[in-house]
Amino acid sequence: MNPTQTLFDPQALDQHRARVTGTDALFLHDFAADEVSERLKDVNRTFTDPVFIGWNGSYWAEKTGVAARVIPDAETLDLEPESCDLIVHCLCLHWASDPVGQLIQMRRALRPDGLMIAVMFAGETLKELRHSLTESEAELRGGIRPHVAPMAELRGLGALMQRAGYGLPVADLEPLRVAYESPWHLMRELRAMGETNALSDRSRNFARRDVFLRMTQIYARDHMEDGRMMATFEMAFLTGWAPSDTQQKPLRPGSAQTRLADALGVTEFPAVDKKT
Repeated sequence: MNPTQTLFDPQALDQHRARVTGTDALFLHDFAADEVSERLKDVNRTFTDPVFIGWNGSYWAEKTGVAARVIPDAETLDLEPESCDLIVHCLCLHWASDPVGQLIQMRRALRPDGLMIAVMFAGETLKELRHSLTESEAELRGGIRPHVAPMAELRGLGALMQRAGYGLPVADLEPLRVAYESPWHLMRELRAMGETNALSDRSRNFARRDVFLRMTQIYARDHMEDGRMMATFEMAFLTGWAPSDTQQKPLRPGSAQTRLADALGVTEFPAVDKKT
């Protein structure tokens, strides 16, 4: 890849999203928006200047019942420093060539003790499709080209939150397994939700038919349950707060006033030094 080239092709990404019509294929957005809504209820706070980020941000705002300003998920976000108290990044951070930069921009745009929630695909999302395409291409072409975007691991996402300077950072995964009639139905639905391949390093040539036919065979061989093809989606929910003096701080080591054994109501025994 050219050193000046980004990981993803923004023009292709815009084209894929422009093809989305209706909401029938947006069940994953529905699930994620409902989860964000529940988390906002748990926070139990009134937000006065919320911002939703993403091509589908208006849909999310409607689903969550938040009257938010909506901005696109450009590499440079349309955010002023300390201008909002809630930011929701709506299931598109996995398409950011610089996710740390996005997280930093959002943190700077939050007022002290403001909340950020970002949702993205991560972990083992589409692992079945990735495996089947990789094996098919290696078998028939003797090499592979990227078809599925790389997915971040949960531990790495937690580290990104710390690097971006959030207070009380939390990263957790919500796994979903979806059954399809065939891999073709899965790929058709990915297209309908604007999630097809937008890697800058993707092949611009038409895919060989034999590669996809063999992929279908491998998918059926390795990832079929009860006559249906299974697809894994894992959504990472990143939650962090802009640092504030009012937030809880971890206790200094050794400053505890109560023994753990007393709190649990158990008897404490000294450790036994076992010699081999």
